[in-house]
Amino acid sequence: MKDNILKTKSFRFAVRIVNLYKHLNGEKREFVLSKQILRSGTSVGAMIREAEYSESKDDFIHKMSIAQKEANETIYWLELLCETEYISGNEFESINPDAIELIKLITASIRTAKTNH
Repeated sequence: MKDNILKTKSFRFAVRIVNLYKHLNGEKREFVLSKQILRSGTSVGAMIREAEYSESKDDFIHKMSIAQKEANETIYWLELLCETEYISGNEFESINPDAIELIKLITASIRTAKTNH
């Protein structure tokens, strides 16, 4: 597992999500969608951390698959926030590539684990 890359990138992504949440709550006064993106966006790194000490290959794959789903859900919330003009196109383009990159890294990690299973 490329845990250092995944751990670092998922943690940095979570920090960005927390800051986005604070922005949405404070300046935009948006409280529902912001909670959703906070939950899913911070879950990505949490699941990667759980996978780091998984009990088996199957457990690792399962936890990484959850991280993958959470990253995909986060992209949904980002798209919705952009379309409803809670975040600008520039803000979306600033953070969305990070989410896509995380999905690609997680997917590669899952594939490697399945191949070496």
